Amino acid sequence: MNHAMLHKLNRPLAGSLLALGLLATASAMAADRERSTLLLTSTNDPGNNSVIVFKLEAGAAATLSYLNTLATGGKGGAANNAGILQFRDERGAVANFGSNSVTELVREDDDLHIGATIKQSSGCVKPDSVALSRDHLFILGTTCAESHAWPSGGLDAVVHLSDPSAAQIAVGEHWSAVTMTAGSLLRLPLAHDGALSGGLVPIPLPADAKNTPLGEAFWGDILGFTPAHSPDSFAIVDRERTVFPIPGPTPPYPDNAPCWVAKGPGNLWYAGNSPGHAVSIFFSGGSGGIFYKSIPLPGAPTDVTVSHDKKWLAVIYSVTGDAHIAVFSVDAYGDLTAAATSPSVGVAAFSGVAFSQ
Repeated sequence: MNHAMLHKLNRPLAGSLLALGLLATASAMAADRERSTLLLTSTNDPGNNSVIVFKLEAGAAATLSYLNTLATGGKGGAANNAGILQFRDERGAVANFGSNSVTELVREDDDLHIGATIKQSSGCVKPDSVALSRDHLFILGTTCAESHAWPSGGLDAVVHLSDPSAAQIAVGEHWSAVTMTAGSLLRLPLAHDGALSGGLVPIPLPADAKNTPLGEAFWGDILGFTPAHSPDSFAIVDRERTVFPIPGPTPPYPDNAPCWVAKGPGNLWYAGNSPGHAVSIFFSGGSGGIFYKSIPLPGAPTDVTVSHDKKWLAVIYSVTGDAHIAVFSVDAYGDLTAAATSPSVGVAAFSGVAFSQ
């Protein structure tokens, strides 16, 4: 075979190798490119609920800029609740209190759009809190707690409530919990597939930690919740339903009242302290803990969340009829540094806040 013929035979192979190399380079570049960090909150408008999306730009001087507003097609109107908006992986959910429904949120790259509408079960109304696991959506309303297959939305369990004062639902590894502002905490067992199993068990609360349970979050199967108007305004509950009250900031309610909870890195918990206009920080183990300190805010917080990478904390609050999100960076010890604040978007109060990364 002469050299000219050999050169002709090698050209297709060389071209294929070059194309494969360029494709591999492009794939590597795409893998290295991180998605934007987005922050979502709900207007909770009784007439037309919407989700507002902000973009967090990290750096020496972090910024939080408005991206867009997505109409859910439902009605808001919830009050005295937390967790009305949640996000996990590529999907989120926001409750429409006035429409007895939950709207799915879908992320594709840096684009966020409205997905399906999931209706509450018959007889279940006024959803004011949601939670997400890998395979299930949990909806809490004034009459029921429900679990639905996620993201298909198919109903798999309903637990009826006799008390209409439910504030929040949260889900751990093997059990879930509902806070009731009337003064109780309910344990809702989970089935093997992660759905609600159909029963509920009241968790007895001590006298110094039962006044107005509001926010809650899980650390594995350890629950942290806020009996906000109690002398011990934070508490830990283990899997055996043992309650360990923890004194909060002083003076207690009405001057301070940790209300809403987010689980931080390690053994830290962050609580939105509404009357104290602050974020209150607690340390805990599996059987108790201690109040650390409070970080001041310009207004009264109404929900808090921590990013999935545990590097950011976001708090929603209002000042003189104008709602904002304050973002704090979280250092290696869990301490907070103010990083950015959202611009005014003409909304008086936000409800719910969640990161999408």
